Amino acid sequence: MTIEELYRIFLQYPSIQTDSRKLKEGDLFFALKGPNFNGNVFAEQALIQGAAYCIIDEPRSNNPRFILVDDVLQTLQQLAKYHRQQFSIPFIAITGSNGKTTTKELISIVLSSHFKTYTTQGNLNNHIGIPLTILSVAKDAEIAVIEMGANHQKEIENYCTYTLPTHGIITNCGKAHLEGFGGIEGVKKGKGELFDFLRANHGTAFAFDEYDYLHEMVKGIETVYWYGMQEGAICGHVLKSEPFLEVELTKGVAINHIATQLVGSYNLPNILCAVAVGKYFGVPDFSIKSSIENYAPSNSRSQMMLKGTNHVILDAYNANPSSMKLAIENFVNINAPNKILMLGGMMELGPESIKEHEAIIQLIKQYHWNNVVLVGGDYKHIQHPFIYFNNSIEAGNWLKEQHFENSYFLVKGSRSMQMEKVLE
Repeated sequence: MTIEELYRIFLQYPSIQTDSRKLKEGDLFFALKGPNFNGNVFAEQALIQGAAYCIIDEPRSNNPRFILVDDVLQTLQQLAKYHRQQFSIPFIAITGSNGKTTTKELISIVLSSHFKTYTTQGNLNNHIGIPLTILSVAKDAEIAVIEMGANHQKEIENYCTYTLPTHGIITNCGKAHLEGFGGIEGVKKGKGELFDFLRANHGTAFAFDEYDYLHEMVKGIETVYWYGMQEGAICGHVLKSEPFLEVELTKGVAINHIATQLVGSYNLPNILCAVAVGKYFGVPDFSIKSSIENYAPSNSRSQMMLKGTNHVILDAYNANPSSMKLAIENFVNINAPNKILMLGGMMELGPESIKEHEAIIQLIKQYHWNNVVLVGGDYKHIQHPFIYFNNSIEAGNWLKEQHFENSYFLVKGSRSMQMEKVLE
């Protein structure tokens, strides 16, 4: 079956599912497989549950509702590309070491105030999630915003072959996924694959002026829309960062103040990026302001929570040396009498892992804390004077026994550490 023929079926049944447990009647079931799962095994059951068709790459019965292909994942991506090619609207791709999901959320809510906007849901930002996001873009779409996560080189390059972005943002290049990228220069090269695509296809880049490396990375791109603290089409700076970030805008828009519900001055570039993208696409200034001010994070990313008399900054979706350092330094600047750090290990750092964990410990030692709790990862291999637990469940049990009142907590760690569990 050709992609064109499969696409005609998709137009009849435009809901795709890759998890048989979540299947609804009329879905197309793509039987993906990986090291620990094989969707082909569940194909017959998927038909019984009401799947319109099952796309498989291992022969099953002669049921005409089975569509046999060479590779299900490759077919999913090819179908996404074919669907993408039916649109002439802007497709904005976002990648970066830190802040890409927050930036994606902010941009999407700003654009949604003025355009029919489709965007990445949750963390569907990988080789499966991106094609699913593209295929969710309906014919009434006016703009699409696609988040791209990556942990090794050539990954972003591959995403671009079927996303075909017209506009792109690299939020930053930091110490994330060092193991896969092969160091910080590898991170720049890998994230830069987005700008390589824009350069080759007459695309537009949005870039933060304060990051010198972005000036090098955008060379050769026809259109670059800058935002920054001093230079750029949109300029602004931190007005206040406690308890929530407030930004003063000094250039490019009629509004001069945005009071966000985000924690941390490190979110300034994310706010300015959303303002810049909104302004570039003609969203009215008042809509940009109200959209950003009404956005409240609810995904364990710089999320301020009230637990009894205690304030908790929950930033447990991910962690790397760059984001951990920024979060700790922001927490230092909060004016509160009782501060407790609960930090989980940082993953995918390769040979640099011990050194990077040691650097975080040295940073922590520079300040006074009521308590410091380190959880898992390579903290267990380093001598330090702080409380240590193997996992977040143990740390959570300790926390319950302390009965803290009127205290501030920073809870942060890599996703695999599940640091949100310390609050359960």
